[in-house]
This record gives sequence, structure tokens and C-alpha cells, in this order.
Amino acid sequence: MSRWDADPVSDHPINRPAPPPGTALLSGNRGALAGGVASALALTVAILLGSRNLDNFDVALLGYALGTIFLGFGIAYRSVLWVQSPAARRYLIRGWRALLRPGPNLPKSEIPRTVFSVLLLQRFIAERSKPRWLAHQGLFWGVISATLITFPLTFGFIHFRAVAGTESLYWIYVNGIRTVKIDALGIVGWLMFHGLNFSAVLVIAGAAWFLHRRWSERGNNLTQFGRDLMPLIALVAISVTGLALTVSSALMGGFGYQPLAFVHMCTVVLTLVWIPFGKFFHTVQRPAMIGVHLHKQATLASEGAINCRSCGAEMEGAVFVGDLQKTMSELGLDYSGWIETCPACKRIARGARYRDQVKAGF
Repeated sequence: MSRWDADPVSDHPINRPAPPPGTALLSGNRGALAGGVASALALTVAILLGSRNLDNFDVALLGYALGTIFLGFGIAYRSVLWVQSPAARRYLIRGWRALLRPGPNLPKSEIPRTVFSVLLLQRFIAERSKPRWLAHQGLFWGVISATLITFPLTFGFIHFRAVAGTESLYWIYVNGIRTVKIDALGIVGWLMFHGLNFSAVLVIAGAAWFLHRRWSERGNNLTQFGRDLMPLIALVAISVTGLALTVSSALMGGFGYQPLAFVHMCTVVLTLVWIPFGKFFHTVQRPAMIGVHLHKQATLASEGAINCRSCGAEMEGAVFVGDLQKTMSELGLDYSGWIETCPACKRIARGARYRDQVKAGF
């Protein structure tokens, strides 16, 4: 039987015998652990330096700071394990190479256009569904803006001090250096002090849309609570409790503020700890898609594309497909025919095999 006739179901690696226990690369785990510890130490040093040896550090934010340090550990640990994968390692190297040396066949405008289109606007989502894209943009920019606000405050990089003799004027200090003076009751000051509220509204709107879709259209039997629902519930919990703090201080005279602050801190810290080991880790992986996209565009411009072996339609660049073949070979998967087949022909082949092998028995 030739490689073109291989059964993609019976020959799938999930059906092959499992490797004997204890075959994991301990050196790789040690490398991931070392990377995580180094990242945690770097964040700790950054907090010490940014807060001028904790002189400008708010003790009330200690829980957030510890959660962020563990977040740095988890992201570095998971990233090292991720890069150990042959596919991730190869495309990461190719992507950085394309980013640093685009080559003569790739226009200079391709890099900023890719960053703007793929990473910031994520237009590939809009091609599938405009409502989904709007919801994703709400989540994306809500989380990004909240991160840009909270992390500098948590680390002590930025803090505010009241101007003596005034009721609403504050100095903004950056790394212990006094910069500009703002009026908390003015437009700029009001927008600055309520930035997290705007972020919370964006997150709630985006998360609510995805929760509705997952609950009403996919069906409970297709939705995994830990993977699909829990990340959205965590984001909503953080946003709602954060807005509740504003309501308590602005409209209720501080009633229930301390319990709400404790609940909010718990939801934030638990989410930070969980990010590297759950679905949220794709936010760390997503920027790598910029390099992969540039690599595909550069190789397509220089080497050309290959055609589908079944219908002759133009597919990916020849170099990109060659890299994929090498990766599959390293993983022990001999699916060369499938690699050189377009998605439409793959679906037709799977349907024909299902009709012949499954439906024939009924």
C-alpha cells in the first residue's frame, strides 16, 4: 500500500501504542522550570526598581503583584515547553527570520500591515462572522487596556500624589519622577481614573456574546465547562466586581467596599494564575502568527506555490509545505498525500471513506 492510500483514521497517532512511561524529556522540563524561575525573578526585580525599593509600592496591591509574578513564571514555563514542539520551534525560527530579514521579495509595508491586520484588527475573524469579530475586538481591547492600566500601577511604576492645598489635583509620578499634574474632576482626569470601567464594559459585552453563542447554539453536549465557559465567566467576574467597586465608592458611600475588593482581588489573582495553563495561553501564542504569516508570504513570493495533487488548485508556498512535511516526518506521521491536498479535496476524501467504510455497514 502506498503512502497515498494510508487510512487517515486507523493510521492516526491516537490509535498507535502509547510510549512507555518515563520517556518525557526531563531536560526540557528543567529548561522550562529554569525559564519560569528566571521570569519570576526578573519581574520581582522590575517591581523593586520601578517602585524605588517598594517606596512607591501600594501594599493593598500585594496580591495582584504576587499573582502577576506567578503569571510570568507560568508563561515562561509553558512557552519553553511549547517551543520544544518540532512544529512550534521550526515556525518560530522561520517567523523571526522573516521578521528580521524580510528579503527582497517581501514589501517593507508588509510587516506593519500584518501587525495591524492580523494582530490588532484580527480581520481573519471578520471574514467568518462580523458579530464574532466585534465581540472578539471587545474582549481583546478591553483586556489590553486593562492590562496597560493595572500592571504599571501594581508594579509601582506609576502612582499619584495629591497636590498640597487642593482637593482634586494630583501629580503623576513615573518610576518615582514627578511628571504632570492632572485634575481628577476634569475630562482627562475623569477618563484616566475610569479607564478600567470602560475596559470592563468592553469585556462584558464581548464575553456575553460568546457565552450566549456557546450556550444556545453549540449545545451543552459540545461545550466544555473548563475550556469554553470558565475563561469567559472569569473575565465577566473580574469586570463585574471591578464595576461594583466603582458603584460602591461613587454611589453608595463605600458600602461593602472591602468585601468587594477582596472578591475582586481573588478573581483577578486566580485568573492570572490560570492563564498560562488554560485557553488564555493562545494570547501569548497569537503574536507568533505574525512571523508565520510573513514567512508564508516571503516563501510564496520567492519560491511560488504548489498545486493540489487532486484538483490542481493553488495552495500554500512550496517552502511552507516542505517545512510542514519535515515536521510531520519528525512526529512520525506519514501524511504526505494529505499535506499536498487542498482542504476541499480532503473533505471529499473523508466523506468518501466514511461512506465506504461506515455507511456500508448499515
